[in-house]
Amino acid sequence: MVVVPVGRRRLRGAGSGRLTPAAGLGLGIGVLWLSLIVGLPIAAIVARSLGGGPGTFWSEVTSDEALDTLRLTVGAALGATAVNAVIGTLIAWVLVRDTFPGKRLLEVLIDIPFALPTIVAGLVLISLYGPRSPFGIDLVGTRRGVFLALLFVTLPFVVRSVQPVLIDMERDVEEAAASLGANAWQRFTRIILPTIRWALAYGVVLSLARSLGEFGAVRVVSGSVTGESQTLTLFVNDNYQEFGPGPEQAAFTAASTLMLVAVLFIVLIAWLRPKEKS
Repeated sequence: MVVVPVGRRRLRGAGSGRLTPAAGLGLGIGVLWLSLIVGLPIAAIVARSLGGGPGTFWSEVTSDEALDTLRLTVGAALGATAVNAVIGTLIAWVLVRDTFPGKRLLEVLIDIPFALPTIVAGLVLISLYGPRSPFGIDLVGTRRGVFLALLFVTLPFVVRSVQPVLIDMERDVEEAAASLGANAWQRFTRIILPTIRWALAYGVVLSLARSLGEFGAVRVVSGSVTGESQTLTLFVNDNYQEFGPGPEQAAFTAASTLMLVAVLFIVLIAWLRPKEKS
C-alpha cells in the first residue's frame, strides 16, 4: 500500500495547467458575462463611431469644438493630478507619521469624495463657490470651477495609494541617514521618495483617469459652456442629447476617444500594480 503524505496532496488540476470541470464552467460563465456586459457595448460604440468611415471619424475628432474640449479636459486633469500628487503625499505623510487631535476626523473627510455621488459633490461646491457663495466667489461656468471639481473628487486616490506604503516602511534607514547629517529634504528625496514612487505613480494614474472621465461634479459646476467650461464627457452628453446624425456621430466619436484613453490607463495601472505591491 502506498501512503500519500497529507501535506503533499494536491487538488486535481492545481499547478498542472489544466482546468477542472468546475473551474472551466466558472471561466466560461465569466467570459460570457463580460462579453455581454462589457465587450458588446464597447464594440457597439466603436462601430457607431466608425459608421461614417475613417474620414468622418477623423474630421469629428479634429473639429475645433472637440479639440477645445479635449485641451480643457486634459489640461484640467493634469493640473488637478499634479496638485493632488503633492498635497495627497503630504496628507498621507502627516496621517502616518504624526498624532494630533482630530486625526480620525481627517481620515473620514478624505474618504468623503469616494462616498458622495458626484452630482452631490457638485452641489456642495456651488453652495460654497457659486452665485450665492458666502465668500463672494462665483466659479460656476468657468475653467477654475472645473479645476476645483476635479481637485475635490480625485484627492483620495493619491492619499490612499501612498499611505499603506508609508505605514509598512522601515524607519531605520531614515534614522541612520539623519545620524549621518542628512537633512529632511535629503532624507525625503533619497530614501522616502524612491520607496513610495510606484505607489505615488499608481495614485497619480488613478487620479488622472478619474479626472478625464468625471461627469457629475463637473456638470453641475461648469454649466457646460461651449468653448469655456465644456469637458469631453460633457461634450459627449450634450451632443447625444441633440437630434440629428451630426451631433450623434460627434458624441460616439468622442466616446470612443475617451474609451481608448481609459483602456490605456487600465493597461498602465495593471503594469504599475505589482510594482506598487513590491
